[in-house]
Amino acid sequence: MTATHPYKGAFLLVCGLLLFACLDTTLKYLSALQNIPALAAIRYIGNLVLMVAIVAPSQGKAMVSTQRTGLVLLRAGSLAVVTLFMGLAFQRMPVAETTAIGFLAPMLVILAAGPVLGEKVGLAGWLTALLGFAGVMLIVRPGSGLDPIGVIFALCAVAANLCYQLLSRILAASEQTIALLFYTALAGSLIFGVALPWTWNGWHPDALEIVLLASMGAFGGLGHWLFTQAYRYAPASLLAPMNYLQLLWAGLLGYGVFGHVPDTLAMIGMVIVGLSGVITAIRTRRPPAKRSV
Repeated sequence: MTATHPYKGAFLLVCGLLLFACLDTTLKYLSALQNIPALAAIRYIGNLVLMVAIVAPSQGKAMVSTQRTGLVLLRAGSLAVVTLFMGLAFQRMPVAETTAIGFLAPMLVILAAGPVLGEKVGLAGWLTALLGFAGVMLIVRPGSGLDPIGVIFALCAVAANLCYQLLSRILAASEQTIALLFYTALAGSLIFGVALPWTWNGWHPDALEIVLLASMGAFGGLGHWLFTQAYRYAPASLLAPMNYLQLLWAGLLGYGVFGHVPDTLAMIGMVIVGLSGVITAIRTRRPPAKRSV
């Protein structure tokens, strides 16, 4: 499918990124009280319940119909892996730094766009991508104070997120947004829900914590709907720069909720990551459209 409304796609993505930052901040806050797999179960089950209650009556069969079921399920499983590892990383590291490491994924999407999406990246794109890796190294440098295990978890999330984002772009041409969202919620609910009796630590949340638990499903569901819908209107090479706005949201929420301010070198690294990703995306060149036969 050819993107015909790039600005609409960019706007949808930016709104989705704000919700993702809210989800990450909420997850970090609650991770001090409950295990990550249990929180992930609540998030996905809440998302699934909302879809079945609100969306299913109007969408009906469209919510479960797929053209490439295997890839749809792989995408859903990839996001579940991202949720697990990012949650474990947030549990050990500040929101802003963890988010910055996570932004290796959209940068890698640009570099993988050639063999997977049929896009081309020039030499400048590769050079700025390497600059982005250098920025991440400033963030995770020895002496940064970041938990090494947390960094490993964040990098595992990057690998899974790369798969998720590429599949989102590929499946946007054949699958309905509502079906992608449903199977994402279903897979996460099954994967984490089955283990819930063994991962719940006996915590009894108060009224505020119950609201925060419920908000995770809403933040995740609506955020991923906006993210998936954005790819229907704009190409990956245009949307990739917009992803870096989440760094701003993460920094502001991390400061507002936890009072955390990254050190100078980490802030420089974040700026480098953001700028290099934007430049890489802008310099990405799409090949002429080919007729299918």
